[in-house]
Amino acid sequence: MQNNIEDFEQIKQKGEEFYKTLKEAYCPYFKEKVSFNAKGLEHLKYKQRGKSRLEQDQYMRFKLIYLAPEVLKISSSLQGVWETKKFEYVKIHSRTDAILKNVSYYEFIAVIKRNRVKIIVKQVEGGNKMFWSIIPFWGMNKDTMNRILHEGNPEED
Repeated sequence: MQNNIEDFEQIKQKGEEFYKTLKEAYCPYFKEKVSFNAKGLEHLKYKQRGKSRLEQDQYMRFKLIYLAPEVLKISSSLQGVWETKKFEYVKIHSRTDAILKNVSYYEFIAVIKRNRVKIIVKQVEGGNKMFWSIIPFWGMNKDTMNRILHEGNPEED
């Protein structure tokens, strides 16, 4: 078990270091750049505020994070979009408030180096597009034996 924990910590550290080198990637679909910011990094570690992801979930995301800018750079078509209203934390003057905003999640799927991944790009009303998540193609539905790509909620996936 010790090896697994050490391996996880090493992959997570390398993934975080790589992520911090990313600033933005040009996406042909949007004809603009998508930013890689602290919110995207936090989302790789937490499902939602204060709720940490399982280690195996973080492990796969950090192991494959190097594919995220590559997928965005080659994506000229969109595989899905989800629009919703959500409370977002917005800094107003010197304080942070939760304000209900329109939020769009854009999904891009690609197979690179034998890895099928879904990249989620998030855009909050009035803001720039940012990397939100990478979802490896993994999991099996025990009843149907179908592969599960995500749970169906882009905000948490």
